[in-house]
Amino acid sequence: MRRSSWVAIGMAAVLGGALAGCSDRPTEMAAVPNGNRIRQGGDTVTPRLVRQLARERGVTAYPRPPHVRPALVRLGRELAFDKILSGNHDVSCMTCHLPRYATGDGRSLSIGSGGVGLGPNRTQPDGVDIPRNAPPLFNLGAMRHLFWDGRVEVDGHGHFTTPAGAQLTKDMTKVLEFGPVSAQPMFPPTSAAEMRGTSGSELSKYTDDDATQIWAALMKRLGKIPKYRRMFEEAYPGKRFDQMNFAYASNAIGGFIVSEMTFRDTPWDRFLAGDDRALSQRQLDGAETFLTLKCSICHNGPNLSDDEFHNVAVAQIGPGKGNGASLRDDFGRMNVTGDPADQYRFRTSPLRNVELTGPYGHDGSTLSLRDFIDHYSNSDEKLMDYNPAQLIPPLRNTVLDNKSQVIAERDTIIVGVVLTPEIEDRLMDYMSALTDPAARNLSRLTPRKVPSGLPIDR
Repeated sequence: MRRSSWVAIGMAAVLGGALAGCSDRPTEMAAVPNGNRIRQGGDTVTPRLVRQLARERGVTAYPRPPHVRPALVRLGRELAFDKILSGNHDVSCMTCHLPRYATGDGRSLSIGSGGVGLGPNRTQPDGVDIPRNAPPLFNLGAMRHLFWDGRVEVDGHGHFTTPAGAQLTKDMTKVLEFGPVSAQPMFPPTSAAEMRGTSGSELSKYTDDDATQIWAALMKRLGKIPKYRRMFEEAYPGKRFDQMNFAYASNAIGGFIVSEMTFRDTPWDRFLAGDDRALSQRQLDGAETFLTLKCSICHNGPNLSDDEFHNVAVAQIGPGKGNGASLRDDFGRMNVTGDPADQYRFRTSPLRNVELTGPYGHDGSTLSLRDFIDHYSNSDEKLMDYNPAQLIPPLRNTVLDNKSQVIAERDTIIVGVVLTPEIEDRLMDYMSALTDPAARNLSRLTPRKVPSGLPIDR
């Protein structure tokens, strides 16, 4: 399947999620387009009802991913785990997306270059945190916006918008076979905090904005390793390594992600495919609750994300993105668009395998899934009463006093939402149906060694 077709499928599935009607309480009657009442409070939830609700809410099956040629997957796997792409050979792409932490790192805020240790125990001698949480890599092939602020995106015509601007040339974008996920790996290696480092390598003389020079330097590194030269030419038949640019490396990592981290065999997928026994009654009740509440206004489509941006009143912790008078605020999508209406808006999180992927929120300020669901109940009060004791000690004193501003810009979708403990139980039951059993153990993803010979973070 061509790149444009694959992206179009994902976009159509997401954009098709228009709501016919919703209720704040699942025990009330919900309306469907013909105006009929579909369920009275207390009635038994049936598979037929839940499938009808899913159709009305635009919650769809996940499309079959494109075939990725094995040689490209092998190259992408090696590159993703190889620290050769970092300035000081001390961090790889997967250091912050560890298979053992469900392609995250188990931290609220990640630690990149200069860090010591892995996962929740990782530290940085200079106390430098990356401003945002490392999002999981699951099922990214159907997303058209990547990163929390959507700064890598592809429109319906296949046009890329990225932080590199014109530095990402047309010749480069022609290489990107899988849409945004092929472009996303081009940017962590340019970031001093994430991978490039601030000193100690030939990359240190550049700034984060010098993408062209950084990408060329990385290809020069890779070209000195005979095995990489062979692997690139096997992955791109008919093309000599010396004719390639860093887009070929990024596309390979994207192909690896699409091939190995797309999961579409959850109980929910089997249910949508017609298996009435795929969900327990509790999960079925939870699905009806989810689809009747406002949740499905934003969490729809194949990834249970509208791929749009919302302010859901999350506490701001950590160093921020240089915004506001304190320079510790994070204006989210506004940093990309420049539109004040986008202040504090972040991309809707996909929900596939969500029970595995905490902490939650753009900065990981909420550690448990249950607590994050509960946050949506009276979200203004929850933000004002946010308790930083759940955070690791270095982050507890970093909660920014911007709560009134965030609440003032809060998305109206969540205004007035009140969830009882019973409703939250049901939603948790539904979330458990969104986990693919194969995603629980990803140790198979990690190679035994990489061509550079550098150690692998496992």
